This record gives sequence, C-alpha cells and structure tokens, in this order.
Amino acid sequence: MRKVVDDVHLMVKVCDLYYNQNISQQQIAKTLNLSRPTVSRLLASAREQGIVQINISNLDEIKYWELERQLEKEYHLKNVLIVDSPSTDEELKNVLGNAAGRYLEYTIKEGNTVGVSMGSTLYQVVSRMSEPMAKDVTFVPLIGGMGELRMELHSNSLAEAMSRTYEGKFIPLHAPARVSSAAIRDELIKEESLNRAIRLAEHLDVAIVGIGYPNEGSAIKATGYFKENEMELLKERNVAGEICMQFYDISGDTSPFENDNNVVGLDIHKLRKVPCSIGIAGGMEKISAIRGALAGKYINTLITDYRCAEALIKE
Repeated sequence: MRKVVDDVHLMVKVCDLYYNQNISQQQIAKTLNLSRPTVSRLLASAREQGIVQINISNLDEIKYWELERQLEKEYHLKNVLIVDSPSTDEELKNVLGNAAGRYLEYTIKEGNTVGVSMGSTLYQVVSRMSEPMAKDVTFVPLIGGMGELRMELHSNSLAEAMSRTYEGKFIPLHAPARVSSAAIRDELIKEESLNRAIRLAEHLDVAIVGIGYPNEGSAIKATGYFKENEMELLKERNVAGEICMQFYDISGDTSPFENDNNVVGLDIHKLRKVPCSIGIAGGMEKISAIRGALAGKYINTLITDYRCAEALIKE
C-alpha cells in the first residue's frame, strides 16, 4: 500500500501551499485533514526528491561563510561567527563586540537565564547591545567580582549592565572572584546570599564567556587577581587558557591547575550542559586558549576573527 508521503500530487499541493502561498504547516494540516508531522514529512520528501529546490542567494556576500561552516563541522559547534582581523588589539575587541552584540540580540529569548563572565572583550560586547528583542530575561554573573581595579570588567558589572539594557533582572554574586584556597571557596559558596546566584548559574539557557590567556593585557591581571610572577608560573606549566579564571591545558583539562582554580563562581565543566555556550575571543595569542576551550567542550558557539579561524582549520 502506497504511503501518503509518497503521493506526488499531494506533495506538490502541500509545497505550493507552504512555499508559494505562505500558509503555515498547522493550517495546511487542518485544511487537508492531515497530521502536522505528515505535512512536515511531505515537505522533507519533496526536497529529497528534488521537487523543491531551495537556493540561498548572495552567500558569497557573507565574507567567511564557507570557513564558518568548516569550523562548525570540524569542531562540532552549533554556530561560528567570523569577523575581520584588524591591525590592533583595540580594534579587534571592537569588531568582536559589534558582531557578538548583534548575535546576542536575536539569540537571547524571552524568559532566558543568561550567564556572563568577565573581561575587556565582553565589556565591548555589552557596550554595543542596543536593540534587545527579548523580555523577562535574568542575568547572572558566572564568577565573583569584588575588587578595587577595573570594576567595569568584572562579571557583576557586565551582567548588571546587560540587565539594564534588557530591562531584565540581575542576580549579583557579591564575592571575590578568587580566594586563597579551595576550603575558603567551599565555605563561601554555602552562604545563602551567594548560593542563589551560583544555583541559578547552573541552569542557564545562554552563557557568554571570554576566553583568556595569562599575559600582560589579560583581564585577570588588569583586575588585580593575578600578579606577573603567577602568570609566568602558569606559562611554565603549559597553561593554554582560561575561562572564568579557571585554567586548562591544550586538551581542555583543568586538573593540572586545580590549586590555581580557587574561584567563587560556576565550575566551567558545567558550561558543557548549557544549550548555548558562547565563547568570544580573537587574536593569534589566543589560539591555544581557543583550542583548549574547544577541546574541553566548554563552548558550543565561537565568535572569533579570520586569522584565528584560519589557524584553527590548518591545525
């Protein structure tokens, strides 16, 4: 017995209603007395048989379209967005901020809980968000942010700024980003005033994280949490990078740096469960940090620049 989805006449009828007359699949199902899944299967079958051919024009006008798709396939990412590679670090942060800001405006949905890390690139992202589409969004810092230096780069400041842009909610994490021992950290996060933010960060819809490397211009130095000699020691131990001030090697393994990762905030291993975990970083000095983040599966979406993207493909 021939199946409904093999009926070519019905297939063409459904395609005409859907593609030419802009009638929804639900309405087509009701009109033709079909189930909604049957309509969907008819449309899929029509594409498989070549009855419907979908051509997307002007792909060549999207500068790095093919390279983005290559990276998505190579690293099993949900999405990749590539920007130009300007000549200065400041310009690079600006173009990354613009691209990420636009991306987030349509990625963050109504009712979402959004986690925000720290850093100068994320500061540019937040500064460029101006036309949010979602309502009732809750923003939570992914790492503590009490300190005396460069407060605008701290997770609390960035999450609060985003909440104002969205007219949403902000749940603060009033704690230092880093403490001297795991024992102190474990005691701190038991405090009810801190525990609320940390619990919420474990149920994110979207995470926005900077990917860092311990050098002179890094946020972990600018905010005063790491001194020059500490960063040199990390380099000697082959650190690849950090997310939320938690360090990892080129394979994404954090275990060699357990004593350095005394952070009050979300354990970055939990980023693997976030539906949309967005890493934003560029510049050739960040290659190892990005590679480690990809290997550790801490992000499933990458926003980077052309030179980094090309290097990732070549490697």
